[in-house]
Amino acid sequence: MTAVDAEPLAWDPLDEKYKVDPQPIWRRLRDEAPAYYNAEHDFYALSRFADVDAASRDTKTFSSAHGTVMEMMDTEMAPQEIMIFMDPPEHTRYRRLVSKAFTPRRMAALEDDIRELCARLLDAQVGKSTFDYVQDFGAMVPAYVIAALLGVPPEDRDMVRGWIDETFHLDPEKGMYNDVSAEAMGKVHAYVTAQLTERQKAPRDDMFTDLMNGEIIDEDGQPRRLTLEQAAMFSLLIGSAGTETVARLIGWAGLVLDDNPEQRAELAADFSLIPNAVEELLRYEAPSPVQSRWSTAESEFHGTVIPADSKIVMITGSAGRDERAYPDADRFDIHRNMDHHLSFGYGVHFCLGAALARTEGRIALEETFKRFPQWSVNREAAVPLYTSTVRGYSRLPISV
Repeated sequence: MTAVDAEPLAWDPLDEKYKVDPQPIWRRLRDEAPAYYNAEHDFYALSRFADVDAASRDTKTFSSAHGTVMEMMDTEMAPQEIMIFMDPPEHTRYRRLVSKAFTPRRMAALEDDIRELCARLLDAQVGKSTFDYVQDFGAMVPAYVIAALLGVPPEDRDMVRGWIDETFHLDPEKGMYNDVSAEAMGKVHAYVTAQLTERQKAPRDDMFTDLMNGEIIDEDGQPRRLTLEQAAMFSLLIGSAGTETVARLIGWAGLVLDDNPEQRAELAADFSLIPNAVEELLRYEAPSPVQSRWSTAESEFHGTVIPADSKIVMITGSAGRDERAYPDADRFDIHRNMDHHLSFGYGVHFCLGAALARTEGRIALEETFKRFPQWSVNREAAVPLYTSTVRGYSRLPISV
């Protein structure tokens, strides 16, 4: 019995003591309380794969309209004109518009740009004995790619990336809804609003222009364009989601593959194994392991009745380690054959940028292995990053 197993069963997504390894407490939730209730924050948590999968598909019962961050529900921060905070049919109309920004032509054109970016960032580290795999590489790749897609000028991209990082600041008492994150969000909002306003006058081949010119079809069948505020909120969503989660994915790759050097050697010798390794990384250490919903009707899980108007926390990071869905789930295995995982969400809220994230992860590993087939993580100097919805590393020094 571990120390965690001996303690009374209690889990709080705001508690930073779980930032390094929440898996033991999540295992207890799956086994002892798969429909766990936290009285302090008044939420129910689903931790098993089948339950998270089912709730993800059922948007009528498990709504996103109150927000998807537990501590922001029932606050003025929750209801925003942003796609992930919508349910069908409204969500469907807006998703159709935003998906046009992720056209096959634009995604195909990005592959060479992503490879050139990864090569340039890693070539700058060749000859060094150590570098930070996240700050010098992993966090920069998605930030630059998304910024280029949106239309952020090259000279502004580091500045915007810094602001986006601050929007994920976690206050021990207030969670992600705090003064630091609010100030950073204000800076990003003002910046993208200025960029969008400029596109109204001078269109370009970028997402800012697509969002200002694209049309949605209202319930009455009439087309209309987004307001400036709606376009700004969608820009914030694309920028933050596309930057933060992929940065965490690449960081997890650096750490997990160092924990599994034999599998790392296989990948370095055979790049065809990398796509499946990326899927296994996403299952094994989900960059966004917690999402929340609002129950619109009474439901029941494992004998526990969840009332209507309850906060529901779906622990996708726990679902990925559920032995009921994945044999030997705590073992990292680049050869694992799986039907699907939940790290990109599932159902109508499946991540629009999933294909782009997979491409970035694959190319990042390919270019890393070309230069550094093995490395060693300085674990004492590594800095975990933890919010109520995101988990990974903000700094991961490696020796090469």
